[in-house]
Amino acid sequence: MPDAQPSRKSLKISIDRRLIEDAKAFNIDIPRAVETGIVNAIATEKKRQWQEENKDAIDSSNDYVRRNGLPLAKYRPF
Repeated sequence: MPDAQPSRKSLKISIDRRLIEDAKAFNIDIPRAVETGIVNAIATEKKRQWQEENKDAIDSSNDYVRRNGLPLAKYRPF
């Protein structure tokens, strides 16, 4: 059975002092905020890579719709 908690790794990083002060003033959990930022950066990069890898198919589909309209558009109630 997989662990309920992901394994953690300690990491030493440097962060702008003003950001740390502001985060503390707003009671922001700094390690959690850093982790959330990394998760978001990874998701953004995965999306960018997927779009790049599938650019030809996306362009082809968009070109089809430009030339022929949406498939089954006549059945849309709006």
